[in-house]
Parts: sequence; structure tokens; C-alpha cells
Amino acid sequence: MIWYIADRMDLDEDDVRIRPNPKGSRPRTKRRPDFGTAPLGMVLEVHLARYRILTDDGKEITATLAKELRKDGCVICDRVRLDGDVTGASGALARIVRIEPRKNTLSRSAEDGDSLEQTIVANADQLVIVMAAANPEPRSRLVDRYLVAAFHAGLKPILVMTKCDLADPKDFIDSFQGFDLEIIQTSENAPNLDSLKQMLHGNTTVFVGHSGVGKTTIINQIAPNFVRATGIVNKVTGKGRHTSSSAHAIRAQGGWLVDTPGIRSFGLSNIDAEGLLRGFSDLSDASNDCPRGCTHLADSPDCSLDKKMLAGEVSELRLDSLRRLLESLSSVD
Repeated sequence: MIWYIADRMDLDEDDVRIRPNPKGSRPRTKRRPDFGTAPLGMVLEVHLARYRILTDDGKEITATLAKELRKDGCVICDRVRLDGDVTGASGALARIVRIEPRKNTLSRSAEDGDSLEQTIVANADQLVIVMAAANPEPRSRLVDRYLVAAFHAGLKPILVMTKCDLADPKDFIDSFQGFDLEIIQTSENAPNLDSLKQMLHGNTTVFVGHSGVGKTTIINQIAPNFVRATGIVNKVTGKGRHTSSSAHAIRAQGGWLVDTPGIRSFGLSNIDAEGLLRGFSDLSDASNDCPRGCTHLADSPDCSLDKKMLAGEVSELRLDSLRRLLESLSSVD
């Protein structure tokens, strides 16, 4: 045993093989390229970690997300910087290396109180809420939730009532007096979409609505070059089938239209009273005299909105509308 150790100690440096470091000896740096002048584009569709992008020079390309951006991700209508192959050739794959600052986002959670939000679209201007007068029955509380999200994100809300030949939506529409809400009534025989087409011009508009209300039918009329299949409503349950499985941005009427999948619920999380109040600019200014932490609800002590309503300084209808949405928020755990 002693002889074996002595023999090994006779080795010198010529008898030792040094394995080179495959990663090199230079330390890694945290500095990354700026990409400030990289080509720009807009996200049109997201599917299985692949992003369909329209570049500013008019090419449609497929891109993946750079590793450092995967945690946050990007969504429909995000403005992004690109690296790699942006030629649009078949099989080419570019890389999204930077997401430009967003002016706003429209988000929802799966359920009330769920802290995990799903961002639906970025950089939008308007929210079109599609609701049927009948088959399926209109849902005022769902519209309220859409309005909460719209006002919080700074989007102009538009309510489109479909199937008005099946039922008169007057009572339903009257319940939204006091809101800053454009309302359009349509039917199969009288589409009445000219005013909606004018509103779309120059804007990015998101269409939302639960299954079976006729959202896809309206989009097909507005953007006939991007026809999608329409579904059939079950006459017994009044429920429709999903005809859109993913959000998709479409060029239409001089602007952008975002078609979203039909949903039956719209969870509200991370939206507070002050964030909602910003959507009611007249009431927001009038609330400056409210005590700190005021909920602005009807039972809130010393809420200055009550005093100003009695004095005729703010509209009673507007205040009732705000409180209706605040109650939707207060029901979120």
C-alpha cells in the first residue's frame, strides 16, 4: 500500500490531462443587447407558445418568446421588437426580444378573488359587449362586470344587443341609463351596424360576450374577409357552443378588431373602488372631498357624493350606476 502511493506521487504535469471548460473561462455577463432599433410588429394571435406577428413593413411572421420574457409573456395587440428571421418565409422563426410599454390592458380572473389574472389584450381603445335580447337571456350582472373592466382599463364601452326581433330589449337597456355607454340594437333582418362600423374606424376594439349571443355573426358582417364558423344555440338550455377558441386580431373598418372566445363568467380581481371611479370622471372630481378610505357606497358615512347629488351637482343616475358597479366589486372576496 505504501509503495502504491509513492508510485503515484512520481507523476508530473506532463502526465496530467486537463479537460478544457466547455463553456469557456470568460465570466458570463448580465448585459444584454438593447434591441431599441430592432424591427417592430404587433401580435395578432397566440397559439401554443407561437406568436403570429404583423411587422410594421407588412409581413406576417411566426415568432417565439425570448427566454427572459417568458415569465410575463405577451398578448394580443402587444407592440414587440423582433430579432432573427423576419422575412416571413415559410418555416422561418423570429424571436420576440422586447415588449414595448403598454398604454393599458384588459384582464380578467377565472373566479372572483383569484389573484391570478389573465390578460386578454393590450393597447385597446374600445370594448364591445355583445348581449342577446333572447335565446340566451341577457345577463345584466355580466354586463356590469364587463363595464367594471372597461372603465378600469380606460376603454370606451359599447353595448350591442342582438336578436332584437325575438324580444324587445327596452327594459334591459333602460337599466343602463346613467352609464357612458353607446347602445346599438340589431337583428337578423335589420343588422343596423353602420354606426358600429364608424366607431371601429381608427380604433382597436375588443369584442366580448358569452356563447350564443351572436358575436361571431356580427364580426363576420363587419369583417367579411375573415369569416369564422357560427354556432347554434340549444333551444332547451339556451346555451351556445364556443365558435372561437382563441383571441385573434383582425384588420377591419380602418381599425383593429379583436375577437375573443365566448365566456360564461368574468372574474374581477385587483380592481379597487378608486380604479373604477377613474372611469366616471365627473364623479371622480366630485369625490375629492370624501374622507380617506371612502367606499362611495350608499351606506358609506360622510360620502361627499350624496351631498353633491342632493345639491344637484352630480347626476343621481350616474351615482346609482357607479354604486351598482361598486357593489359588484364588493361581492368579490
